[in-house]
Amino acid sequence: MEPGVMYLETAGGVHSPVMSGSTQVNAYRPLLLPTLLVGDPKLGGISSTISAYESLLLRGYHVDGVAMFRDPYYRNYEYLAQYFAEQNVPFYSVTHPPDKVENGDENHRITQEYYSQITSESVNGEVMLFDNKLDQVHTERLKDLGSMAKRTIDTVWWPFVQHGLVKEQNDVTVIDSASGDFFSVFDPSPACANSSNLSHKFDGSASWWTQALGHGHPQLTLAAAKAAGRYGHVIFPQASHLPALRLAERLVHEGPGAGWASRAYFSDDGSTGMEVALKMAFRAFSKREGWRKHIDPELGVLGLKGSYHGDTIGAMDACEEGIFTCEWHNAKGYWLDPPTVGIRAGRVQVILPPNTLLADGDPTVQFESLSGLYDVETRLQSSLAQQYRKFIHNCLSRMQRPGQVKLGALVIEPLVMGAGGMIFVDPLFQRVLVDAVRSPGTPNHQSSNSTTAEWHGMPVIFDEVFVGLYRVGMRTCSSLLGVNPDIAVYAKILTGGLMPMAVTLAYDGIYQAFMGDTKAEALLHGHSYTAHPIGCEVANEALDLLEKLSESDHWALARRNWETSGKSALDGTLPAVWSFWDPSFTKKLSMNPKIEEVMTLGTVLAFRLRDSAGGYGSASAQAALTFLQNVRILDGSSTVPFGVHYRTLGNVAYLMSSLNTRPETLRALESAIMDGLGD
Repeated sequence: MEPGVMYLETAGGVHSPVMSGSTQVNAYRPLLLPTLLVGDPKLGGISSTISAYESLLLRGYHVDGVAMFRDPYYRNYEYLAQYFAEQNVPFYSVTHPPDKVENGDENHRITQEYYSQITSESVNGEVMLFDNKLDQVHTERLKDLGSMAKRTIDTVWWPFVQHGLVKEQNDVTVIDSASGDFFSVFDPSPACANSSNLSHKFDGSASWWTQALGHGHPQLTLAAAKAAGRYGHVIFPQASHLPALRLAERLVHEGPGAGWASRAYFSDDGSTGMEVALKMAFRAFSKREGWRKHIDPELGVLGLKGSYHGDTIGAMDACEEGIFTCEWHNAKGYWLDPPTVGIRAGRVQVILPPNTLLADGDPTVQFESLSGLYDVETRLQSSLAQQYRKFIHNCLSRMQRPGQVKLGALVIEPLVMGAGGMIFVDPLFQRVLVDAVRSPGTPNHQSSNSTTAEWHGMPVIFDEVFVGLYRVGMRTCSSLLGVNPDIAVYAKILTGGLMPMAVTLAYDGIYQAFMGDTKAEALLHGHSYTAHPIGCEVANEALDLLEKLSESDHWALARRNWETSGKSALDGTLPAVWSFWDPSFTKKLSMNPKIEEVMTLGTVLAFRLRDSAGGYGSASAQAALTFLQNVRILDGSSTVPFGVHYRTLGNVAYLMSSLNTRPETLRALESAIMDGLGD
């Protein structure tokens, strides 16, 4: 049986609204159908046709052809034929319909002759030309999609993939497009003969932790186009442009740097942003303490086990030896084993490593709620805080013995260490650690040559590349920890997941360490695309959207769901720690016998599978979630079922939403997880 063809004819222009209130160009975007644009042959039609074409391109459509009547008066087709030829877009001009005549029978005859002529299957059939072109485009699209898996295996070297384990073409996810929270994934062998070769897959890793506002967000796309049209890329050293200046000012004065940062330094991505942070910290520390290269002990960092700050060599050297390190990696520093946070069998707990156990030897500390555990200011007076202080003091004493690496910076991922296995660190431990390295009473504290009273001890770097800008429900983790860093790095969500870009914020005392009379004293670090205008413009738009979302009813409802015991705070404030994932679901999930531990904040849901081997090399989480590859989920507000695309970290499974994912989607996904894991 020959396949049939369905034509979806829209009404009005591409921006005419549909019943939902959206415009047609946005409403039909998830379908990404073969597209034929019908141009306007009348006065103003050249402009409106080109504008419609560009609107379609900006939203990811592939315009397979443009058709237009040959109006004998305005002759728009003559100009547009040349214009679209330059765009490599097929253009079809169709004989203009005959004028209407008064005699009805004669009018019917003339009209019938006209349609017979233009729809003829002969070479003179004008309509059949672009009808055949659409068939050809569709066939080529399916052929291309069907060959992409093998071509990719033969040509591409993937990150974080063992190619020796990719045995079949079906192991490759071929993504035709993406819209909102979903990929449109090619399936060469759909379950039913009449099923589509494309299926919806929920983007369960938020496209590797960058996605915040959904794929193909039109406002971000327009922001990118605006900056590309105005600037392209322009040099930045000793120069300025408005997108970069606005972004720097808002991050320093209104954003995560408010109240402590004085400068914003732009770079390419999170890893390069951390390279910049380390250079800043070590220069400031060296200048202040009189450290001499090749004479004094090598500089290193104080960090936490399980931390990961990126793939560039300097950032890797700030992490201990592990599975991610390479042959020329040279770990420089010391890394403490941190207490972690988890929900086990329905109970909120701090899990203590052996070297920080309380006097009674209990490896866990129980809490009534996440809100209680994350109330850092109250917990500072606890016996556990005192135990942490003692442990950190003893560790720092051992680290400062002669011949040891000189600690020049504290580097931490606040609250959650992502790549290390979604490790949720006890915030009290991180707060006590920051206080300790800044306290004159600790072995690390150095006598200062600086007159800046606020900056003591070693510089503190917050790597908020993953957690920052609301990924875990707050703009910056400083607000919860109750302490500001000297340097902080932001990326990923910074541009809403659309563009690679990072920014390193710095306290003025750090900046002043690079001031001098010679260029050699400056921060001699940079990238060709530093502060590229497209990324800056997109980031400004993304931050506008994030701030609106943070005040939305959608977020308020999610936060109210996490109020302790379902009761509102006496002052009417919403809880500081919360999640888009439902609290009853996370509690129930934590009681599954296959699950050792569950934790969630903001968009992040993570659960650790029981596995005696464990670690990043384990495949237990991947195996446990296999059911998600073929599941078909309906969220109650859509007739289109979706599956789930996910990644794992050894025996740790995680899922991540966008900051505007519909609650109905998450509730349906939660139900599917519970059904798939069983009892």
